[in-house]
Amino acid sequence: QVQLVESGGGLVQAGGSLRLSCATSGRTFSRFLMGWFRQAPGKEREFLAGVGRLGDTYYAESVKGRFTISRDNAKNTVYLQMNSLKPEDTAVYYCAADPTMIRNAQYWGQGTQVTVSS
Repeated sequence: QVQLVESGGGLVQAGGSLRLSCATSGRTFSRFLMGWFRQAPGKEREFLAGVGRLGDTYYAESVKGRFTISRDNAKNTVYLQMNSLKPEDTAVYYCAADPTMIRNAQYWGQGTQVTVSS
């Protein structure tokens, strides 16, 4: 069992930045693929970014160049640095983990709200 706890959400003005963190339990963090997703009201959940076991990263086109995912295996934590935020980035952001395919992640956090004001 893996437990994920997100933090770092909040209210920010357009053009601002936030850094989300996702702390995980267990001793097998380094074996998991990690990712960030978001869901806005009335919309489907959207994949944002993923990071592999060795730190390789990949992004959705909607956030490429603005968001950066990273992981610290020593701290069992994955991060999402979000820059140049836009009002359309407003959503609940979720951390996810899976041993093989992040887009069908088995483990999810409870989510953290990000609100970007114009």
